[in-house]
Amino acid sequence: MKITYNWLKDFVDIRIPPAQLADKLTMAGLEVTSLEGRGGDFIFEIEITSNRPDWLSVAGVAREVAAITKAKIRAHSVERIADSRNKILYASRRAGSRKLRDSIAGKRYPLNAKTLTINVQDKKDCPLYTAKIIKGVKVGPSPEWLKKRLELLDCRSVNNIVDITNYVLFELGEPLHAFDLDKLNSDRIIIRRAKKGEKITIIDGREKALNPEILVIANREKPVAVAGVMGGKDSEVAGGTVNMLLEAAVFDPVLIRRGRRMLGVESESSYRFERGVDIELVEKASSRAAELIRELAGGELVLVKDSGSLAKKKTIIALDAEFVHKNLGINIAAAKIKSILSNLDFKVESKGKNILNVKVPSFRPDVKTGVDLVEEIARIYGYENIPNTLPVITPGINRPGLREQVGLIKNILTGLGLNEVITYSLIDRGLLKGFGQDYAESAEILNPLSREQEILRPTLIPSLGKCLAVNLNQKQEYINIFEIAKGFSKENGMPKEELILGIALCGVRSLWFEQGQVKDGAGFLHLKGILQVIFDRLGIRDYNFNLTPDAYKIEVALGKEKIGALHKLKRDVLDNLEIKNRDAFVAEVSLEKLSGSISLKREFKSLPLYPGISRDLSLILKDDVPVGKILQVIKEGAGDLLAETKIIDSYKGKQIPAGFKGLTISCLYRSCERTLTEAEVTPLHSSISGVLADKFQAKFR
Repeated sequence: MKITYNWLKDFVDIRIPPAQLADKLTMAGLEVTSLEGRGGDFIFEIEITSNRPDWLSVAGVAREVAAITKAKIRAHSVERIADSRNKILYASRRAGSRKLRDSIAGKRYPLNAKTLTINVQDKKDCPLYTAKIIKGVKVGPSPEWLKKRLELLDCRSVNNIVDITNYVLFELGEPLHAFDLDKLNSDRIIIRRAKKGEKITIIDGREKALNPEILVIANREKPVAVAGVMGGKDSEVAGGTVNMLLEAAVFDPVLIRRGRRMLGVESESSYRFERGVDIELVEKASSRAAELIRELAGGELVLVKDSGSLAKKKTIIALDAEFVHKNLGINIAAAKIKSILSNLDFKVESKGKNILNVKVPSFRPDVKTGVDLVEEIARIYGYENIPNTLPVITPGINRPGLREQVGLIKNILTGLGLNEVITYSLIDRGLLKGFGQDYAESAEILNPLSREQEILRPTLIPSLGKCLAVNLNQKQEYINIFEIAKGFSKENGMPKEELILGIALCGVRSLWFEQGQVKDGAGFLHLKGILQVIFDRLGIRDYNFNLTPDAYKIEVALGKEKIGALHKLKRDVLDNLEIKNRDAFVAEVSLEKLSGSISLKREFKSLPLYPGISRDLSLILKDDVPVGKILQVIKEGAGDLLAETKIIDSYKGKQIPAGFKGLTISCLYRSCERTLTEAEVTPLHSSISGVLADKFQAKFR
C-alpha cells in the first residue's frame, strides 16, 4: 500500500524527516519497503500484514504514527470528518421528513425512505448496506489538489465523483461506489448471489460470466455491480450523470475473495473488503464522501437509507501489568501501558493498582486476548528498548534426581549396544488402534494440523514399531533401539504425563565365538536381560517378570505394583507395519514408578580368600513354572553359603516330555571365613533339591 508524507501530516503533527519515520514504522510492524521523493512529497510503500486492515488508510497509519512518535492527532482532521458526518445527518433528517416532488432527470421516482427498498437476501453476505441519493450533481474534472494526491498513489483521475470515492477509500479505508441513478432505472437495490448464466460488463469493459458463488448488487432485472470488487459499465458515473446513488457497505471477506479470484479481477476495494472493513466506519466514510461531493460537484442529498445494524459487541480484556512483565521481561508501569493503548484508540479504565480494563475498538478484530495487547505494547514501547535476556527454561524432567537417573539409564542402554531414537509425541488414532491400544482416555488435539497428529501418544510402542519398520526398509538386519519420553493420558478428565522407557528389538544378529558364527534372533529373553541389567545397576532388587494368560505379553512388577510389560507384536500389527518374516519385541517401563526404588549406594567387598564348591542341578519342570521362582527358592534355602546361581542350560527335546522344560542351574557355595568341605555342602545341596521336588514337582536328571 502507498501513502504520502504530506497526507499523513494532514492528520498528525509529524516533526521527524520521512526516512526516520520510515524506520520507526518498520520497527513497529509496518514494513516500509520503499521511500520515494516525488512532486514535492514523499511516497511510502508499506507491506501490510493481512490481519491489519486498519492500516489500509491514511487515518489508520496516522493513528500508528501518532502513537509511535508521541505526536498529536491534528484536531482539525478529526473535526473535518465529524463535521461532514453531522452535516449529512442533518441533511438526511430533512430529506426523510419531506415529500419530494422534484423530477429526477426527467423521470418521476417516489424517492423517500418509505418507497426506496434495499433488499439484502443474506445478512451474512452483507451485514450492512447504506445508500445516499444525491441529485443535481455536476460531473467534471477534479481540482488539482485532489488529482495530485491520487496520482501520487498511482490512482488515475477519472472525474470528480469517482475521484472522491477513491480519495475517501485511501483516506479512511472504506471502499465506496457511485452509481448513476438514472441508469439504475429502479427503486429497489438487491444484494444477492448471482444466478447461474448471468453476465455483467464491468467498468473496464470486460464481460464476466457470473455464478452463485459471486455476490452482486442488482436492480429488479440484472446485476449492476460485483459487490466489493467492481461496478458495472452500464451504471457508472460519467459526464452526463446528474443524479447518483452513493453506496457504502460491509461484505463477507471470504465471499469477496472467492468472487474476485473467480473473475480474475483486482481492485483497491476488493483488497480491503477481503481483509475486512470496520463496520463503524461505514457511515463516517459515506458522510465524508457526500460532503466532498457537495463541495466539489454540487448537488443535494435527498435520501439516506440503510439495511443492517451497526451494533457490534465490544471485546473487553482485563490486563494485569504483571502479566505484561512476565511476557516481555521488563517492568512497564500501568500508567504507561494505559497511555500506549489509549494512543492506539483502545478505551482503557483503571481497575486497581495494576489492573486495566481494555475495550477493543471495532477496527481491531485481531485483538482477542491479553497476549495480543502485550504485542501492541511491545510494538509502541519499541522492541529495541527491550533488553536481550536468556529465557528461563524449565526442564522437561523436573523431578529432583530424575534427570540424573534418566542420564544413567541412557548410559547403561548405549553401553549395551542399543541406539537412542527420538520420535514424535503426536500420532494418529488409527496407528494406536492398530496396536490394540485403547485410546478412549487419550489426550486429543483440538486443532490437529494433519491426521497423523490427532492425539498425544499414551504409549511409545506405536512410535517404536514404526521406527523398526523404517529401519528394516533400509536393509538393517538387526535393530535394537530405545527411547525415553513422556506418555500422555487423561485421568478424571484432566491431562496426565508419565515418563516412559521404551525398548524395541527386531531381527537377527550374528555373533562370533571360538566354535564359529551363531545367529541370535531377538526375543523375550533379550528384553528381559536388558531390563535386568538396568535394574541391577540401579540397585533395584524387588522386581519380577510375571507370565500372563496372553502369550504375547509378560508383566514387569516392582513388588506388587505393575510398572510395565514386555510385548511380542502380533502378526496383524506387523502386517500393518509391513514387517514380514520377522518377529518384533518391545518393552515399556514407567520411570515415574521406578524412580523411587533406585538406589545408587554401593558396598565394596574384598575378593574371596577361600575357594568355592560348584554343584549343578539338572531339573525337569513344567513349562508354566517361572525360572525366577526356582532361583528365589534356591537362594532362600541355601542361606549365606550360596555365593552365586546361574542358568547354564535350557533344553527341550526327545528326552523331555511335552509340556516340560529342562534346566541346568549352577550353584556356587563359598564361605568368607573358611574353606568349605563336602560334608557341609552335600547336605545343603540335597535339601535344596528336596524343596524343589516338593514345591514344584521337579524331577532330576
